Amino acid sequence: MDRIAIVGGGRLNGEIPISGAKNSAIKLMAASLLTDQPVRLTNMPRLADTRFLGKLLQRLGTSVVESDGPDGPETLLHTPEIVSSIAPYDLVRQMRASFNVLGPLIARTGHAKVSLPGGCAIGGRPVDLHLKALEALGARIDMHEGYVYAQAPRGLKGAEIEFPMVSVGATEHALMAAVLARGETVLKNAACEPEIDDLAECLIKMGARIEGAGTPTILIQGVSRLEGVTHSVIPDRIETGTFAVAAAMAGGEVRLTRTRAHLIDALIEKLEEAGADIERTNDGLIVRRNGARLKAVDIETAPYPGFATDLQAQFMALMSLAEGESVFKETIFENRFMHAAELSRLGADITVSGREARVRGVERLEGAPVMATDLRASVGLVIAGLVARGETTVSRVYHLDRGFERLEEKLSACGADIRRIQGPEGVEETE
Repeated sequence: MDRIAIVGGGRLNGEIPISGAKNSAIKLMAASLLTDQPVRLTNMPRLADTRFLGKLLQRLGTSVVESDGPDGPETLLHTPEIVSSIAPYDLVRQMRASFNVLGPLIARTGHAKVSLPGGCAIGGRPVDLHLKALEALGARIDMHEGYVYAQAPRGLKGAEIEFPMVSVGATEHALMAAVLARGETVLKNAACEPEIDDLAECLIKMGARIEGAGTPTILIQGVSRLEGVTHSVIPDRIETGTFAVAAAMAGGEVRLTRTRAHLIDALIEKLEEAGADIERTNDGLIVRRNGARLKAVDIETAPYPGFATDLQAQFMALMSLAEGESVFKETIFENRFMHAAELSRLGADITVSGREARVRGVERLEGAPVMATDLRASVGLVIAGLVARGETTVSRVYHLDRGFERLEEKLSACGADIRRIQGPEGVEETE
């Protein structure tokens, strides 16, 4: 397995262009199943996750063509016919979000067989909200041997769906299914993330009738068919926030371009509270830190527009060197503090108790071998490595490749001493 090696101590100065949003791109790709016409997505990120979903869509009958257009990377998806309504375990297990092909398949063909993501039990996992929403729209759901069997031979019908808890995936899933359902659908307690607004904007361009996307109540009037479209993927707010934290961690001045500062308002507020200087620009933001030690600030993750759980690991790395003690409260996901133990290997002083972590800032971090446990944890370790004395090596970076495009290249362009160490494929790193 590949590793990433970082020699810490250098400041970051330069410009980083932000890629298209992974969490939006993969749902837009799934939405391409809703029409028999071509869907062209521009500003597309080139990531392991988009490649995984591309393979699954090809199995279902989609032609997937990647190219470099005048505005950067783009992907053309065309599904003139669904040749298979089966999404097998070997493909779905590679990326949880690929489960969202279920709704478009039912909406277009009236039936689908889709593996549960990772073969997981339903229980308290959020996927049960997806299934309840589809049932409310008239789908008959059965489960056997790790697969969801869904049928709606007479088509889906509009319904009022109130989610018992905010779920981005379930909101997106219900939205995609409802656009081809007969009649009116109302989604209540819907998630408000920018990626949902982006999905709705694309669907509206395709002919869907949607109001209220980006608010807790979304109204959908079903239509009989959707057309092809060209749509630009919104900038990745998590990548934007990650590089903003990296700049604050290392010091210096970094301009983030091709993005929108308002997407990370909650993070900007905390960075400024800690002592970083943030300047909003027409195409992004500039992050500056003159070398003065940052102050500890507390964090509580929350659904958008609150502080994103996907930026928690990065901010914890930042707070590991801040003056004072910061308290992190994780309200979205269980077991989202697995990176704390790896940060401690670099010298961070972190105590975890349930969904709360206390970070007491230390004077310095020391480079060491560490291991990524998930996508966001991996980049948090890279950020810590930017300032750790000596060399830090991060293993299991296949997690990183799922969500960050050309990370080493972008950081290197700003002066970071970072490189990828390629290892034999299929060989697990050991500590």
